[in-house]
Amino acid sequence: MEASRDDITFEIAAVAARLVAEDGLEYAAAKRQAVKQLGLPTRTALPDNTMLEAAVREHIDIFCADTQPVELLALRELALLWMERLKAFRPHLGGSVWHGTATRHSDLYIQLFCDDPKAPEWALLDHRVEYHPGTVNGWRGEPVEALTLRTRCDALGQWVLVHLMVHEHDDLRGALKPDAQGRKPRGDAAALLLRMAESAETPGLDKTAS
Repeated sequence: MEASRDDITFEIAAVAARLVAEDGLEYAAAKRQAVKQLGLPTRTALPDNTMLEAAVREHIDIFCADTQPVELLALRELALLWMERLKAFRPHLGGSVWHGTATRHSDLYIQLFCDDPKAPEWALLDHRVEYHPGTVNGWRGEPVEALTLRTRCDALGQWVLVHLMVHEHDDLRGALKPDAQGRKPRGDAAALLLRMAESAETPGLDKTAS
């Protein structure tokens, strides 16, 4: 019997979730790779990010339940370290480390908000931190300057990529608007510490939806 469109979409989500959790792929790349691995046409309908995130959580719950909480904590502690170093630029953490679906293969995504877009670069140079400049799409689809660096995570015994997205000072209000699921899309150091405390009280995969 030919698989239904919904079945195919869920299958893509399941394969993409494994690629996200175990290989550290971003959602868009994971979806494309899943379609390729399944031998499907390139124009096959893809799962949306909400479906994929649910699949990632399910994959972690089934295959990584013993290791993921420890890895998430290590990455959040590393994020706090960099947020402290960059506190002059109002850092806010987003991505899987904020939402609680990160594994040891995940990168850190930190948004910075400042009047001078070059100030974070000067700060990195002053501390002799090597970085690579680039451009990514912001939450409104606009080009945003990104500074990518590599930092050691001793708790995981590996290197981790940190992506610093540099925004204008006044963009912060828009950055805190709830996402499509009604959740906070990112948070500052105080919000992250609160989230970590809540996770410590309820061990296991961080299912925070706020």
